[in-house]
This record gives sequence, structure tokens and C-alpha cells, in this order.
Amino acid sequence: MNMKIKLIIFFSIISWSLSQAQKAKTENVILITLDGMRWQEVFNGAEKRLMTKKFVQDSAALSNAFWNESSVVRREKLMPFFWNTIAKQGQLYGNRHLGNKVNTSNKMWFSYPGYNEILCGFADDERINSNDPTDNPNKNILEFLQAQKEFSGKVAAFTSWETFPCIINTKRSGVPVNAGLMKAEKNPTESEKLLNELMFQQPNITGGTRVDALTFYCGLEYLKKNKPRVLFFSFDETDHWAHEGEYDKYLRAANYTDEFIKILWSWLQSQPKYKNKTTLVITTDHGRGNVNDTDWRHHGSKMLFADEIWFAFLGPDTRAMGEVSVQQQLYQSQIAQTIATLLKVNYIGNKPTGERVSTAIIK
Repeated sequence: MNMKIKLIIFFSIISWSLSQAQKAKTENVILITLDGMRWQEVFNGAEKRLMTKKFVQDSAALSNAFWNESSVVRREKLMPFFWNTIAKQGQLYGNRHLGNKVNTSNKMWFSYPGYNEILCGFADDERINSNDPTDNPNKNILEFLQAQKEFSGKVAAFTSWETFPCIINTKRSGVPVNAGLMKAEKNPTESEKLLNELMFQQPNITGGTRVDALTFYCGLEYLKKNKPRVLFFSFDETDHWAHEGEYDKYLRAANYTDEFIKILWSWLQSQPKYKNKTTLVITTDHGRGNVNDTDWRHHGSKMLFADEIWFAFLGPDTRAMGEVSVQQQLYQSQIAQTIATLLKVNYIGNKPTGERVSTAIIK
């Protein structure tokens, strides 16, 4: 191939890339995680073998709320926004029954390593191998965006788990992280004042971790007041109730988190700044064991299948593919670069990152 042809091909690729970037409509990204939420319930709904007295207080009430012989009906009963909106307008990855696989690339299979991989774009099993609240040495996509002029002061996180200031390393990154039992303190609105009071006027069932409803509404108030371009919500109760072995509460946590996402999307679509300019990226930090009837409660490297996860995307640049049935292998490490591509920035991490999920971007 002579030099002239090589140059023509090169500039053709550059021209195509620029045209694709110009077509992209996403200006804002909301990243959402449901801690330890299994792909089995996302794609199949409630699981009959777990709806027993061993894991459920009122099996009749739970069956009435979430059970149906059809897995298609079950999953819609459990997560109606996922299946009535995302499945029609966006994309869902990770139904292994269809050969569509999503896994962590880290080998730890628990929270801190999972969130590091989501946010940084790579696994770091040598240094990120516990849930201890130590500052993350790795830079992440939120920190990278915060350092860009067009995103400076427009990136934030609201998380139920109190360890996130360390995971995101707020001291180095400068990204504001409202985590655990942390009040809104800067010029609080009346709604924020009420949320601040409620935070300490309820039974504390999760230690220093905040209940997800407060995390959501604190974050929603911040969104309304500050209009960030990038916001991270991390919900925790699906993981908490699974560890407790309370399958009914695990299902209900998934159900009301789905409702939070519906409320969030409805508000975004009502605002000129966000309507048809915002992409939701939704995933989980790890899966759960699935060998016997008690493994669903646990995760970690000794729990087979706890590396199996899922993705969901909804936004103006995401083609409506619904439940993706293409046989493929995707990884958690691809989220960071996908967010960067949606926002039209060139993200470079401490280590090589996973490639973007190409089908999630550009119609």
C-alpha cells in the first residue's frame, strides 16, 4: 500500500470519528450502581427456590408482589422501569442464558475492587484487595473529568456506603462525595434540612451505611440545586439484605431502587439542561455465589460465579437494542472508557483501561 492510499485511509478514519463525535448528543452522565445485585434477578425476576421460609418472612405476600410462572412477567414485576423503559429505549447486557456475558476482570469479587474497576477502568488485585477504608492510589474517571475545565465543579457522588470517599480519594481528586451518614452542609435547601434530620431520626440498621432512600433524595436535591454534568449514585441495600439472608428485603430493595431510577429519569427528561442530553449507565460491583441454596448470600473469590455481573444503558446516543442477545464477553473495566466516550473526552488511566462498550454509543 503506497503512502498516498495510507493517508487517504487515515484521514477518512479521522473524518468519520469527528462526524460521529459531532452526532453524539450526550452532555451529562449519571452512573448508578446496585451493590451486589445478581444478574439472575435482573433478567429472570424472583427465584422460586429462594422464596422459602428460610429466607422470607411472608412468602404469600412476596409471591403476590413478584412471582409469576413466566420469567418475562417476573422480571417486569420486580424492575418495571428496567423492562418497560430501558428494555424499549436502551440496552441491557449480561443475560448469560442468551450467551451475553459480563464479568469482573478483578479476581476479588467484592466491593472495593469492583468499584475501583468500574471507576478506574482496570483491575488492581495487588493493591486493591480488601474493603478497608484506605485511599485509592489509582486515579478514576470522576477525578479525570473533575480536572477538565468543562467539567470542573460539575462532578459529584452520592453513596450509601461510607467507604466511597476513600475509593474516589476525595483528598486527591477534589470530587465531592456525600457518603454514609453525611449531611448536606453547604447552603442546604429546606428539603436538604429535612433529609439531614431524617438521617439521624431512623433506626440505624446498616452501621455507618445510609439507607438508599436518603442517598437517592439527597443526591436528587443536589442535582436540582447544582446541575452537575456527571453524578454517581451508589445504592447498597441489595447487598446488605442478601448478606443478611433476607431474600424478601433483597427483592424489595431492587424494586424500590428501580423506582428511584424511574423518578430520576422522569425528572431529567423534564429539564431542558438534561432532556435528551443525558445518559444513564447502570451496573453492579460484583455478583453472588450460585452453587447451592445459601451461596446467593455471599460473594468473594471463593464463591463460584460471583464475578458475573450486568450493564444497562439509556440515553440519546444509545441505540434501542433492549435485551442484548449477541453472544459476547464484556467486562466491568469497560465502563470508565464508555463514560469518557459518551462525554467526548480521551480518558487515560494509571494503567491501560478496558475498551468502551461500542454498541452502547452512537445510534
